[in-house]
Amino acid sequence: MAMNRSASAAAALSVPFPGDVLDLDAFRGAPLSAAPFEHVVLRDFVKPGALRRINEDYPVIGGTGSFPLDALKFGPAFQALIDALESADFRRAFEQKFGMGLASRPTTITVRGRCSPADGKIHNDSKSKIITVLLYLNAEWHDTGGRLRLLRSGGDLDDYAVEVPPCGGALVAFLRSGRSWHGHLPFSGERRVVQFNWVHGSGSRRLTILRHRLSAAVKRVQGLVRPRGPEYS
Repeated sequence: MAMNRSASAAAALSVPFPGDVLDLDAFRGAPLSAAPFEHVVLRDFVKPGALRRINEDYPVIGGTGSFPLDALKFGPAFQALIDALESADFRRAFEQKFGMGLASRPTTITVRGRCSPADGKIHNDSKSKIITVLLYLNAEWHDTGGRLRLLRSGGDLDDYAVEVPPCGGALVAFLRSGRSWHGHLPFSGERRVVQFNWVHGSGSRRLTILRHRLSAAVKRVQGLVRPRGPEYS
């Protein structure tokens, strides 16, 4: 019994506190760029020490597409990341940066694990979204594909103002608008992304969650999602 308590204590010590996960001070100091639309890009937004532990506890996702949290199994360090995203400090930092109140706005979180060559085509987020926050959690990135591009128009993937490698705890956050076009060159393989959104209303939130839940259910039936073992149930 003593050994079990000791193991539990050691595991608890390895889990980052929400305040140790995200570099909100760096975010507060980062500029809000206006071109090609309002956005913030910040490397190492997920603190390096936390990133390693989060990746150890990242959900095992065998298929492409976005999955809601309740469709996945994951460990405590990944949960600490979710707690940090849902914290009042995180919300207040974004309220200050984008100059708007978000306390009454519902939120959604989805997770990706893999990318297919069909992903990344030029698109704009749905009108139900207010702010999109993307966290890129691969440890490193060497491929020319899969790098997010913030585009000047909706018709040319090479007409971009910013390109961000999806790795190292990088943050891309932008205000959804009629010109917030983005995409990336084709890539096939592991591409770990957590997407957080503030949305306009509870109906938008329910619709987003339902859409991703149905997609996840189909993929699970097809054997594409392999949840972790029962220790995370």
